[in-house]
Amino acid sequence: MQALSDSGHPGVAYQIAAQRTYPSWGYMVTHRATTIWELWNGDTTDPAMNSGNHLMLVGDLVNWFYKNLAGIRPDRAQPAFKHIIMRPTPVGDLCTVKASYNSSYGKIASDWKIAGGRLICNLVVPPNAAATVYVPAKDKAAVTETAKPASELHGIKCLRTEAGAVVYENDSGSYSFESRVSDS
Repeated sequence: MQALSDSGHPGVAYQIAAQRTYPSWGYMVTHRATTIWELWNGDTTDPAMNSGNHLMLVGDLVNWFYKNLAGIRPDRAQPAFKHIIMRPTPVGDLCTVKASYNSSYGKIASDWKIAGGRLICNLVVPPNAAATVYVPAKDKAAVTETAKPASELHGIKCLRTEAGAVVYENDSGSYSFESRVSDS
């Protein structure tokens, strides 16, 4: 999941997680699996050669949910979430994600939804921490924070625009970014 996302294919990773046909975790769920199988086709192979309780695979999937879908990522240069990389990733038909993590600095939260072609992204950066925030948008003029141009607010500094995102540096606090993600 992480390798697909890191190489520019988060949509394929989401498809593997969400689809109900083989091969996917959804396939396992539709075939009454309550844990992850060792093999994608665990229901058709020799049961002696397949573990039906492979928790090590869940670590990658859950980690992917937090780091990619919710966008809560540690900054390796500043351990323990002193500085957070917030990069929510809308993919496929997914229209809402809500996640939080209790760091040593306090609660980090990412709660986003897509409605009417707009992304509404509520983020929490805990006290004594800061975050680099990637807001999916075409340009900084398309991004607001609590209905005001994000680049004009105290505690938010626009760093750059890059492929599909406007990048900000944020102080601790609660933020509500909004941007247009489609023309609908």
